[in-house]
Amino acid sequence: MAMSYAIEVSGEANPLSLPILYHTLTAAASSDPQQIKSGAQQLQNWEKQAGYYTSLQSIFVDVSLPVEVRHLCIIQLKNGIDKYWRKTAPNAIKKDEKDLIRSRSVESGTNEPDHRLALQNALMLAKVIRYEYPLEWPDAVSSIVSNLRQASQPDGNPLRLTRALLILLEVIKELSTARIQRTRTSLQAASLEVLQVLGKIYLDKVQTWMTFFHQGGIDEGGAINSVEQSLLALRVLRRLLIAGWDSPNRSNEVKEFWHLLSIHLRDMLSMALQESSSLHENVRRLVEKHLRQIAKLHVNLAKAHPSGFALLPSSVELVSTYWNLVHQFGETYGSRSFTASSLGIGQSGEDTDQSILITEYLSLKGLLLLRACVKMVFNPAQTFKYQQAQDKEEKAQSRQIIKERILTEGFAQAAMQTLVSRFFVFTQRDLRDWEDQPEEWERKEEGEDDTWEFSIRPCAEKLFIELVLNYKEQLVQPLLSVFRNVANLQNKDILQKDSVYGAIGLAASVLEEKLDFDLFLRNTLAQEAQTDQPGCGILKRRIAIILGQWLPVKDGLDRPLVYQIFQHLMDKHIPSNDLVVRITAGKQLKNVIIPFDFRFEQFEPFATTILHRLVTLIEEVELNETKLALLNTLLVLIQSVEEKVEANIQLSNENVHLEADVDQIAPFADQIISVLAPLWEQAGTEFLLKQSILGILSSLISAVRDGSRKYHALLIPLIDNSVDVNSETRVYMLEDALDLWVNILQQTPSTALSGVIPLVPHLLPMLEVGSDTLRKALEITETYVYLAPAQMLASASVILAPLTTLLKGSKREVTGLVLSIVELLMQSALHLGGSEALTSFVSQLVELNFLQTIMVGLRGAHEAHQTTGPNRAKTWLDVLVETDYYSILARIALAGPNLFIDAIKAAAPPALPNEPFETTISWILSEWFRHLDNISRPEKKKLSCLAVTTLLQTGQAWITVRLQELMTVWTEVVVELYDNDERKDDCLVYGDVESMKGANETAEQEGQRKLMFADPVHRFDLKPFIREHLQQAIVACGGNEAFQEQWVVNVDKDVLSEFSKLGIF
Repeated sequence: MAMSYAIEVSGEANPLSLPILYHTLTAAASSDPQQIKSGAQQLQNWEKQAGYYTSLQSIFVDVSLPVEVRHLCIIQLKNGIDKYWRKTAPNAIKKDEKDLIRSRSVESGTNEPDHRLALQNALMLAKVIRYEYPLEWPDAVSSIVSNLRQASQPDGNPLRLTRALLILLEVIKELSTARIQRTRTSLQAASLEVLQVLGKIYLDKVQTWMTFFHQGGIDEGGAINSVEQSLLALRVLRRLLIAGWDSPNRSNEVKEFWHLLSIHLRDMLSMALQESSSLHENVRRLVEKHLRQIAKLHVNLAKAHPSGFALLPSSVELVSTYWNLVHQFGETYGSRSFTASSLGIGQSGEDTDQSILITEYLSLKGLLLLRACVKMVFNPAQTFKYQQAQDKEEKAQSRQIIKERILTEGFAQAAMQTLVSRFFVFTQRDLRDWEDQPEEWERKEEGEDDTWEFSIRPCAEKLFIELVLNYKEQLVQPLLSVFRNVANLQNKDILQKDSVYGAIGLAASVLEEKLDFDLFLRNTLAQEAQTDQPGCGILKRRIAIILGQWLPVKDGLDRPLVYQIFQHLMDKHIPSNDLVVRITAGKQLKNVIIPFDFRFEQFEPFATTILHRLVTLIEEVELNETKLALLNTLLVLIQSVEEKVEANIQLSNENVHLEADVDQIAPFADQIISVLAPLWEQAGTEFLLKQSILGILSSLISAVRDGSRKYHALLIPLIDNSVDVNSETRVYMLEDALDLWVNILQQTPSTALSGVIPLVPHLLPMLEVGSDTLRKALEITETYVYLAPAQMLASASVILAPLTTLLKGSKREVTGLVLSIVELLMQSALHLGGSEALTSFVSQLVELNFLQTIMVGLRGAHEAHQTTGPNRAKTWLDVLVETDYYSILARIALAGPNLFIDAIKAAAPPALPNEPFETTISWILSEWFRHLDNISRPEKKKLSCLAVTTLLQTGQAWITVRLQELMTVWTEVVVELYDNDERKDDCLVYGDVESMKGANETAEQEGQRKLMFADPVHRFDLKPFIREHLQQAIVACGGNEAFQEQWVVNVDKDVLSEFSKLGIF
């Protein structure tokens, strides 16, 4: 009943005690789902209670309790360290609890009989030390070392030593990855003590088991324990030597141990490879693990401390040893034939030579070590750390040692020959996997991540590139000599050709001026691509790769011939064009099309066939990674056609027809869509694949232009699902879905808007401050205003609410887009519904405080501009934003001065609720006229000029008194718009609305054109407009004489003189 109570009553009702905690843990570790669920919930409820984690440890240290319960305890404790150990964490573990946990961790871990629990305890303790060392627990490392020293005594318990080594391993792992300099410095301070104790343990244990296996004995169990313990010690030392010293070559202890490891490398390798060895397979495997750890240390230290590596004793001899291993391994690495009988499969169906595993691993590390040496000399790592004179001297000395004693010119030539002739050749395993798992094999071969470090041939290719780049003068001619001997139609050695062609492809950037590749292409590659002899698929694959490597770097090649070759390689009806060949050709086609000198007219004759074969191949392959890569090629293909279409649109006024270009993609659009639709469903949660699909759809829509309407029924639901705020895929798909949305809008004619209008509500959640997609959402909103102004005006209040919020606290770019949208809505309202519709829209601007926000900004700018001197006030209002603010007011004024006056009164800043209108209009106009000098765009300047001129209709003194400012503005703007004596008309006034219609005008462009021609800026000639409104002001004043006496008399003579020259007044 007690256990039932503990797991069924809510967490708040259960007090925390050891018995109840034990019963709850028992339930959570059971096989009953209900017990597991309720127990886990109870444990979660206790996480924040004081004493919970010490209680967990109390149960864990009791070895008499069930292992499953203790395992759950240590897991819970380890996870709690991450959550609650930091002092700043909410509900952090209290100091006294931390002290208790620390005090029991080392001892309990050392005595733990179960390896799984010991490992989890070591991981937990390492996390604690990561947080506590060195400030809160300064003797953490030294206490573990002391425990290790005691456990290593001759009469010590072997289990305690193994567990102590395990704890130290996890602690050093954790501390070596610390980024805080204090932690790294403290670790380095303790490293010498650790090395002395651990090095002695390692040496003693190695001597023990080596003596036993060489000379025999009766304590076989003790010898095997010694092998395991020396391996654990070596794993710790490998990390310690990297993280414990900045300059390991300056430590005598490190140098002694380094030399010792060089000897052990030789001796252990001899033991592991000795055919007559009596070593048990398990022991041999442990010895090989020692070799792997030593090799890792050599490579990692060469990368982390290149100068230190070169200056350590025997390093030069060590590199030579590795190179000898590489050279010997190369003798048996590659296949000598492509036939099925040489696939290297024994009777069991596996590779026959098992001893190759360790030699292959060491050879791989040897290649990595050589590459690190090349990097050390020619591409030394840059550092911001201050370097002492000794550091600089050691760096120069190490580079000299490596260059003169290892990387000689003779070595570079020998290395290149070995790499190309031995390691560029396919292995028996490669040829077998090509046949058995073609897609998987091709994916691994073309891997572009760091997987090359784990495979011989890709690693050899990286080293080859480094050598060729840095030894051009020495290696180019020998490489070309080998190439010329191999590259002929009479040579039938396919594997040899493949390896040499591979080298020529990798060295393309170096050989581009040395090799007549166009001649090689026409006389050799074109012929070999058509051969159908046994094994020619290997050569065909290489041809696709080498073309993909050379076309981006070599100008003037016969590109039509290259396209013809790819068209041939992608033909599935040719038997030798197996799946690997066609996938490789499909992927490399992207590299052939991407170069900047790509000309579509050269590709056009092959586009139809290649596109068809590429789409068919995408249907055929199964791996998502392969589909993704081929889709990427398809995307590049479609974009190349799209760019051609756009180029022709630019030439449409010269009667260049678009249809021919669109027809290259249009016939396959249905097929592409039919492939992508089921692929989308199959992708499931493979969001990278879905993103690629959306990208292709975006480019496809742009390429087929108005032909995309028939795909709306398929595409719009994809967008709807990807941008819906409640959709699980939104976080992954939103950006790509928005791009597709934009392209659909741009290609949708005005007669087909019904499908895209329902998407508008999805914009509202994106119109939030700080949204990553805010700018794109605003651009889409602006497009909708052009496409469907009536529908957008009907939802104006819903749209204006988030826009008002954005106006108050956004950057200039966002604010500019917001004001542009509102201005477009105002223009649309006036164009569609006249002054009545605009009056209604302005009322909504007032109700939502949009206009008030503008007034507050303008008021602040005005007040700032009234101050001068070094302590003058600064306005937060950007010049361009202020221009847009006044553009909104100008639109209202042009609709009617009375509407303008009412809006100004209704939108008074909240800080000035009782300010008289005359005062408000005075500072608005003062700031407006001042700002007119800062407006650079002629359209915006004319808009403000028209607006302030319109205000003369009021006949009020607050505008007429500014006659001098008006005349100054009129003179400046008129002179700018009538820019020479021959021009009789305003340069911003356009003719017939149909006269500027483009040949391939989209619905968005049509909306832009119609609004532009309805804009007063482009309808009203400024001179007659000024004359008309000035005459109205004269009449309102009582005639010309009264106007002269009352207002003109106050105008500066020079201003009046310049204005009179315009012939308006």
